[in-house]
Amino acid sequence: MLHDRVLVRQDNGDGERRSGGGILIPATAAVGKRLAWAEVVAVGHNVRSVEVGDRVLFDPEDRAEVEVQGVAYVLMRERDLHAVAAERLEGTDDSTGLYL
Repeated sequence: MLHDRVLVRQDNGDGERRSGGGILIPATAAVGKRLAWAEVVAVGHNVRSVEVGDRVLFDPEDRAEVEVQGVAYVLMRERDLHAVAAERLEGTDDSTGLYL
C-alpha cells in the first residue's frame, strides 16, 4: 500500500439482521444512508491511526473496490474513515477501544 491508503475487507451484511430490540429485519428492507464496518488488511506507510487487524467505520457509497486473488476489498484514504475500533487499546485505563 502506498502513502495514506487503507485496504479493508468489508463485513458481509447481506443477510437478515436483528435490531437492538430483537426485531428481525429482512435483507430486502430499505434502509437510509448507513455506515459500514470493515477489517483493515493493509495500510500505507503514512497511515498513523490505524493498524492491520483494526475494525474501521466508513461510508460504503464513497469507496473504490478492488479484487485481489478472487477476494473483494475496499481501498480508501485514511481521512475517509469515520471511526476505529481497536482491541489493542481496550486495556488502557479510560479506554473504550472506539475512537471517532
